[in-house]
Amino acid sequence: MESWQARWMALGAVALMGILLFPVLRRWLRRQGGAMIFDSFRRHCGLSLLFLAGLLALQYVLGFGLESGSTADAIAHFIAILTIATCGLLLYRLTFVLKDYLLTRFDIAAEDNLRARQVHTQFRIFQRVVLVVAVLLAVSGIFMTFERLESLGKGLFASAGIAGLILGLSAQKTIGAFIAGIQLAITQPIRLDDVVIVEGEWGRIEEITLSYVVVRIWDLRRLVVPVSHFLEQPFQNWTRTSAEILGTVFLTVDYTVPVEEVRKELEAICRGQAAGLWDGKTCGLQVTEAGDKGMILRALVSAQDASKCWDLRCLVRERLLEYLQREHPEGLPQTRLLLRQEPEKDSKNSGKA
Repeated sequence: MESWQARWMALGAVALMGILLFPVLRRWLRRQGGAMIFDSFRRHCGLSLLFLAGLLALQYVLGFGLESGSTADAIAHFIAILTIATCGLLLYRLTFVLKDYLLTRFDIAAEDNLRARQVHTQFRIFQRVVLVVAVLLAVSGIFMTFERLESLGKGLFASAGIAGLILGLSAQKTIGAFIAGIQLAITQPIRLDDVVIVEGEWGRIEEITLSYVVVRIWDLRRLVVPVSHFLEQPFQNWTRTSAEILGTVFLTVDYTVPVEEVRKELEAICRGQAAGLWDGKTCGLQVTEAGDKGMILRALVSAQDASKCWDLRCLVRERLLEYLQREHPEGLPQTRLLLRQEPEKDSKNSGKA
């Protein structure tokens, strides 16, 4: 009985100490700039941590309170299973705290977000790996609480057993996709919000999982592509090292068009009407082809990202066409037809007629 009371008193003392230290710890973290981490931990892990503390306290108090028997053993076994499952859940919930921290350090909505997209892409894969590991550890721990499944649980806990399990099943498509997802996170041929062309479609990387990638196409359709496609098939990544991009506009005009005047008009458009789209780096006009129906002018302009480049190309195309219609209408594509008059027949034939 004394041991029972002593355990209750010890548990009460620990609970009272936690209640007293909680506001002190919160104030200290706020002064150290860790208020966001503390609030995130309380939001994501608070309930799981309280449940775990309650289970541990219950297991501690009932250690001497329950006599040996089938009912007592069943209660203790059930508490142990709940404790192991809660630990696995808490491990996974901690990744959400890390996610909130990364959101404050690496803002993916920033204009220059290359590093942020790298970190967030790696974290997405890391979070899913932690989920798999947490489930595996929790299941193996629960197996070890059963006598008949104890050997299986120990085998899963062993690193060699886990590695052997993964390698043994790597031939399966599901596990193969899992490994491909990890490889994608390490090599990073694509990142979140990258601009890519896949299967002839232009879009942005919206979601990366361990088995597939979701590409948000420009018309708001979603293209779901297996992870292995980005490791085995060629594709275009317009923002691999930088979001800056060059855009081209082709115009077919007549040979009578003065190229130098069109070049000056292009520079005026970039510096004037397209000031919010043009990044001020590249603006040029060249004759890239001369054929039997006219010549082809290529306007080359640069922008900060693919979206602005698309709008810039459309604007330049429209304004150059307006300029040609207004200043050089004869310079628009024309089809020439030369008519030759047949020579008159000799006068003798005409006299006979």
